[in-house]
Amino acid sequence: MAKKAAPKKAAPKNKQEQFKLYGYELLAKVKELIKEGNIQRIVIKNEKGKEMMEIPMTFAVVGTVFAPVLAAVGALAALMTKCTLEVERK
Repeated sequence: MAKKAAPKKAAPKNKQEQFKLYGYELLAKVKELIKEGNIQRIVIKNEKGKEMMEIPMTFAVVGTVFAPVLAAVGALAALMTKCTLEVERK
């Protein structure tokens, strides 16, 4: 007789949040989210919903990568009027 396999437990899904921001608020919000520390990924979209930048936080926590990422977010924020920030949390 064949043994029945134990049912697999589903991995917990990550929680997603969206923030509607103006460009000048973007850099401050990204810095705030990074300090929280429970972020998996940040996606910045323009007002039409097109993805402009994706930041996997596993890379952003490395010191040498962190400063250029924030500089890129700051440059992007200067060009955008309204944006959506999608945050995937653990």
